[in-house]
Amino acid sequence: METQFHKNIEELNMKILHMAAYAERAVSDACTALINKNIDLADQVIEKDTEINDIELEIDEFSLLLLAREQPVARDLRFITGCRRAVIDLERIGDEAVNISEKTIYLSKLPEVPHNPMLQELVDTAQDMLRTSVEAFKEENAEKAADVCRMDYKADDLNVRILKKTMDDMVTEVTGVRRAVNTILAARSLERIGDLATNIAETTIFISEGITVKHNCERF
Repeated sequence: METQFHKNIEELNMKILHMAAYAERAVSDACTALINKNIDLADQVIEKDTEINDIELEIDEFSLLLLAREQPVARDLRFITGCRRAVIDLERIGDEAVNISEKTIYLSKLPEVPHNPMLQELVDTAQDMLRTSVEAFKEENAEKAADVCRMDYKADDLNVRILKKTMDDMVTEVTGVRRAVNTILAARSLERIGDLATNIAETTIFISEGITVKHNCERF
């Protein structure tokens, strides 16, 4: 028979997945706004960030209550502490979506330039990493989580390549400096989303396998 404690654990899990869905939507909308220069969508991402923050506070309070009242051990303890880690990363992912949206609004005011395919590739990579990390967390799938860690190298490489390309383009355009700075910052936020997705993947391995693989989970 399922105890009240394990019902609370399941409720915590659902709260985390609910927050993850909000974060995924924020990133998806921010990326769409960036590529399509959709100011209205960028504004929506910024406005809805408070919803992610509210869920974070709710989960923080709920998980603290479980720790204090139930004093869990072993896997239950790993799960609750892992959720507390994941919720921080999800909130920061929401913040990065806001950062991307703010850069989109600024870039929309500048003259059009040819599309940078590397930026689209980084958008796709960051979204894929986030989606896979959430799936791994939901399934408690350590192997899938390790896949996310291995993808982080691609995101890092794309960020560096975009930086170099943007700096090269800067000297040929009157508005080059302003465009370059905002493009670089948007790319940095995308790369950062990949880093935070990797953190969630590391947390998944910690919960599932009981081992800490921070900064080294691609070798799991």
